[in-house]
Amino acid sequence: MTPLTIAAAQSISVAGDLAANIVRHQRFMQVAAEQGVQLLVFPELSLTGYERGLAAELAITPDAEVLRPLRDFAQVVGVTSVVGMPIRLSDGSPVLIGALVFGADGSLGVYSKQHLHPGEEVAFAPGAGGSMLTIGADAVALAVCADFSHASHAAAAAEQGADLYAAGVLITENGYAPDTALLQGYAGTHSMAVLMANHGGVTGGWESAGRSAIWASDGSLIAAANGTGNVMVVARREAGDWRGHVVDVAVA
Repeated sequence: MTPLTIAAAQSISVAGDLAANIVRHQRFMQVAAEQGVQLLVFPELSLTGYERGLAAELAITPDAEVLRPLRDFAQVVGVTSVVGMPIRLSDGSPVLIGALVFGADGSLGVYSKQHLHPGEEVAFAPGAGGSMLTIGADAVALAVCADFSHASHAAAAAEQGADLYAAGVLITENGYAPDTALLQGYAGTHSMAVLMANHGGVTGGWESAGRSAIWASDGSLIAAANGTGNVMVVARREAGDWRGHVVDVAVA
């Protein structure tokens, strides 16, 4: 198997402050580049925080010029980055929970959350998912939070040949045990690595559990954050074996 390095960006978002969060994301991307990371995944709605009340005001089209510095930075440092943002596919269309893929090659990909959590329907419409990513020789399927609570979502990813199932999430302490059991179970059941990038602090009034994690395709834990805070969980596969570590990320 070819070498692969992936990471979960456990970032703390500034509520509704896109400019500040872009700077924070760039810091994570720089650290990822220093770690040799090829794919970096941020939490759900990482660029705005999980702020349902602000979503309609903050929603933009995926190719909006305000995101150009972040998209360009991903190409400069050579790290494909999946960032969370409320989006509209066109002016006046419904607001979706988006995961935007800024490719190391300068490309732009769009994934929209398919399965809403109860209560999200007041601010968002269900999305249509998105295409698989290719990172080196590996196929990557994306998920956003409640997507993975539907077993059919992970099963469909596996049927399409996913080597990695990567989810940006907001998981609280009460949900952490059952949610991570699901994700770990998908790894073993479907023989695909699983990455979970959780928020690093309070967002939208919710206390995130942090503890972002990555599991190998046999369900074994590769690495996990110990708690909350701005950290990066890195996993590297060489000669079929995974090794992981956690990096503290200092942000301004």
